[in-house]
Amino acid sequence: MMTDALTLLRTRKSPKVFDLAAPGPSPTELDQILAIASRVPDHGKLAPWRFIVFEGDGRARAGEIIAGVFVNDNPEADADRVAIERNRLMHAPLVVAVVSRADAHAKVPEWEQTLSGGAAATLVVLAAHALGYAATWLTQWYSYDPRVRAGLGLGEGERIIGFVHVGTLARPQEDRPRPPLADIVTRF
Repeated sequence: MMTDALTLLRTRKSPKVFDLAAPGPSPTELDQILAIASRVPDHGKLAPWRFIVFEGDGRARAGEIIAGVFVNDNPEADADRVAIERNRLMHAPLVVAVVSRADAHAKVPEWEQTLSGGAAATLVVLAAHALGYAATWLTQWYSYDPRVRAGLGLGEGERIIGFVHVGTLARPQEDRPRPPLADIVTRF
């Protein structure tokens, strides 16, 4: 079992979002992914994150919100450019937004709560990989735009940690170079 887990961790990579295709996870598999993602370290048991699932028509409705904000800020944009924004969540059959709801707390710093949300996003990626899917975690400009966040139903203090696009790999992916350990590890 340990070898399988290490192989899983060693082989995970982020494909280009354009290389994700159907099928995506079934409803049961999605529940597994989200249940696994909720098992992250969470000092104080605050669950300072939540998930928004975009699938089917929901991806297109979210795309209309993203495109609407883009057009508002870029009225001169041509139809092709607007279509890129409209289709941001359409490449993979499933997109999970990981939302941080970190807040001031007497014992748990906000930074620690945000890191817990980042860990949740990482586990969405790893759980999808463990089930045989590929996943890519993206942010992009619309993750940070308050109008898009409001349009997607986020509250005032909530932020998007990332959109995790999940699907079946449409073509093999080459692994990118990883930093040599000598460049990133020091010993104290």
